[in-house]
Amino acid sequence: MKKNKMVKLYKKRINTPIGEMLAIATDEAICMLDFVDSKNWLKDQEILVKHYGATQVDEDSLLLSELEKQLREYFAKERKEFSLPLALVGTSFQEEVWKVLQTIPYGEVRSYKEQATAVGNPKGVRAVANANGKNRISIVIPCHRVIGSDGTLTGYASGIERKQFLLDLERSNV
Repeated sequence: MKKNKMVKLYKKRINTPIGEMLAIATDEAICMLDFVDSKNWLKDQEILVKHYGATQVDEDSLLLSELEKQLREYFAKERKEFSLPLALVGTSFQEEVWKVLQTIPYGEVRSYKEQATAVGNPKGVRAVANANGKNRISIVIPCHRVIGSDGTLTGYASGIERKQFLLDLERSNV
């Protein structure tokens, strides 16, 4: 990323059936989608501003409008995959974990152990769970599709009720 060009971070609030979300994008990619009642969204926003050396604008963009459209389609059971450019901002391990999350098919789940194995670190279940919790692009990067080895719903930063809703939505549409 060129540092001599000022990057704008566009912000938009998007209403969904499970709560209001804040979306942030550059001109090139979506870099955040999180629930406004999440404990992490303000800190994550600051991380993105620092990473990009950016200014924030409460302004819509073509990408944010497309994200909103695709989310509407997802919740209406008309979309199973998102087709948006994403900007992953994290450590190389976190980014690898988030890429593996994107390979979990719609309507399916994986255990944290299976995800750790897919990342190449079968003993790194806690590290994988921690990286999942730092996912800044909720729903689009489907960390809600990861469950405990015993089939229980565990560890969703936006709340277990939301995780259950998303899994039920997808299971009813496969």
